[in-house]
Amino acid sequence: MSPANRRFATTRWSLVVAAGDARSPDAESALATLCEAYWFPVYAFIRRSGSSEDAARDLTQAFFARVLEKNYFKDARQDRGRFRSFLLTSVRHFLSNERDAERALKRGGGQTMLSLEVDDGERQYMREPVDAETPEHTYEKRWALAVLAAAISRLETNYERSNKRAQFLRLKPFLTGDEPESYSALAAELGSTEGSLRVAVHRLRRQFGSSLRETIAETVATADDVDDEMRHLLAVVSR
Repeated sequence: MSPANRRFATTRWSLVVAAGDARSPDAESALATLCEAYWFPVYAFIRRSGSSEDAARDLTQAFFARVLEKNYFKDARQDRGRFRSFLLTSVRHFLSNERDAERALKRGGGQTMLSLEVDDGERQYMREPVDAETPEHTYEKRWALAVLAAAISRLETNYERSNKRAQFLRLKPFLTGDEPESYSALAAELGSTEGSLRVAVHRLRRQFGSSLRETIAETVATADDVDDEMRHLLAVVSR
């Protein structure tokens, strides 16, 4: 194994591994991070599969309760593919054993429930295009957007640690496609030059690329998988 791959093995897949290792002191935090970041792709998949709003919300909560109860992530091993695919397979398996939505409503007695911010799930879902998109395509798209959001959040945290969060918030639209029409106007507003602003935006986009790679790397098994997953993610978003 090359030095680069050895470093990847010890620093990357660690988030998924930690979530599945009950003995790890980081297990609870890692599990919460994964579930909070990727609950909406699960909700969207369940909703698109035909469940009502209430049933989809209950089933999503029930699924993550089962994740806690049965420690699903312990089976997410590096040789079994990407976490994206593992999670989708897990949801499908769960739904095959949970066809009656009323059973989900009765869950939770004596169980540990994961507190998820799912109240706005339907509002997000209603922004989905009304078409014949399959549940799998909906899941893939929402997964891709969740990864992008996680990468932006990671980058914002880095700026905050450097006491530059205000700068990040002003430049964030350059990452989300909402960039201002005039560089010169924004530069004047920030008390900078247009040239300096362009340099700052270029640096921000480069840092976002690194943040995106780091985020993806937490959910794939090897360094070689990162580029493939990034290409897949960008292809899904551009559909």
